[in-house]
Amino acid sequence: MIYIVEDDAAIRELEQYALQSSGYDVQSFESSESFWQAMNAAVPELIILDVMLPGEDGFSILKKLRNTPSLRRLPIIMVTAKSSELDTVRGLDCGADDYITKPFGIMEFLSRVRAALRRSAPEEKTNVYAFHEILLDNARHIVTVNDAHIDLTYKEYSLLRLLLENTNLVVTRETILQVVWGTDISVESRTVDMHIRTLRKKLGDAGKYICTVRKVGYKLADNEEENEE
Repeated sequence: MIYIVEDDAAIRELEQYALQSSGYDVQSFESSESFWQAMNAAVPELIILDVMLPGEDGFSILKKLRNTPSLRRLPIIMVTAKSSELDTVRGLDCGADDYITKPFGIMEFLSRVRAALRRSAPEEKTNVYAFHEILLDNARHIVTVNDAHIDLTYKEYSLLRLLLENTNLVVTRETILQVVWGTDISVESRTVDMHIRTLRKKLGDAGKYICTVRKVGYKLADNEEENEE
């Protein structure tokens, strides 16, 4: 959902038509009053905000939105006839993600909307992790080495995934205990070492990539400095 706050009916309708034709759900408002009523009901994914509005202007609306913790990352594009560099700087400094001056081209307008939505989209976590011949498919919950299936327990699988997520970085025993075992305070550090040993064994030759960092933890790396404890 995209909200448009624009008092010029012709521009408002043009923006709404362009966005709807591109597949977006749109609600438009000609004043701050109706806009704030809609915000109390539902928060959009992006706001197209005019500066010169009857009553409360766009800069005031922008500041209120940015001063609301839950809305600080909400993408906002200001669209205005005020085209001086000072106005642009003011809009960006107040928290606008982009600033478009009138008149503008529809293709550019839509491109800037898409860019703002891309920047605000949550980062997707990968479902496949690979390191040399080791491959972990998190969507299917399987592990293979050289295309051969490896049967792991839930803890061993979680441990391998954590190492794959932090390739070439040291993962401390404390971090492993917290992520893999959670709040189970009865688990001892030596439990991690035992699971590392069985994981190495199940991975076969690929187990050499799990390196011990003495007195700290483990890492998945190319160097084969393995210091058993």
